[in-house]
Amino acid sequence: MSSLPLPAKRAVSQSFGASASTYDEHAFLQREVGARLFERLQYIKLTPQRVLDIGSGTGYATQRLREHYAEAELIALDIAPAMLRYAREKAGSPSLFKRLLGKAARAGYLCADAEALPLAAESIDLAMSNLALQWCDPERVASEAARVLKPRGLFMFTTFGPDTLKELRSAFKAIDDAPHVNTFPDMHDIGDILVHAGFADPVMDQEIVTLTYTDLKPLLRELKGIGAHNVLPGRSTGLMGRQRWQRMVDAYESFRKEGRLPATYEVVYGHAWKPEFRKRKTADGAQQIDLAEFKRMVKKS
Repeated sequence: MSSLPLPAKRAVSQSFGASASTYDEHAFLQREVGARLFERLQYIKLTPQRVLDIGSGTGYATQRLREHYAEAELIALDIAPAMLRYAREKAGSPSLFKRLLGKAARAGYLCADAEALPLAAESIDLAMSNLALQWCDPERVASEAARVLKPRGLFMFTTFGPDTLKELRSAFKAIDDAPHVNTFPDMHDIGDILVHAGFADPVMDQEIVTLTYTDLKPLLRELKGIGAHNVLPGRSTGLMGRQRWQRMVDAYESFRKEGRLPATYEVVYGHAWKPEFRKRKTADGAQQIDLAEFKRMVKKS
């Protein structure tokens, strides 16, 4: 299980809320990863009635889900109110023609924490999340996703792995040992977390994406533009100072190759199904069956 330090919730909300108007300008990596996630979705047979977009941000994935599942009810959920307002304004209203044909997906916008979903148990058919889980406690999110999904519901997501921004993390160590770059859980730990939450046979894979820059400032500008600040407890909140900044820049220069500075992103893809029946045992070995599951078992017999 993951034991990494967790981001401060209020700081996450404030940081992403402040970047709502600049996010799309800098979020090309997030869109590309989202597009690759949707490529994987093409191979999965599912006709959901209710779809949840966890960490919806400015609405890229919500809009793709709206197009993919035109007859489903969509819920865009984000912890930053400003992000939801921006997404709602950008999405606008479906055309009258689509509404008359009944081809306009209904979308609702919900400001809430992914670790405490204000949704009824077994009310969602598909829960998706594109590059948002790294800002949360993965165990709580997995537990909540398992709770709100219907039996045979699907949880599908992307997140970042531990090698993400490893060059930047290393460069900051040249000036002190304070946390300057957020930490990210290992893919195998996430798989174990899904199993512990009750999901069946999680499928996990990862790829390395390396972006390159002429110098360090564009990378830091992009991170600031999407709101991806360091929000770990114990982070430094003061100004760095010219000398410390230069030491960090010099340390990053050691990674330069062929005239470019690399920024590594370890992208983790995962999906898992909620089983129709979940087996649970007490400490003395006795099997427990939830009442709702018992009723479904009776209907099956």
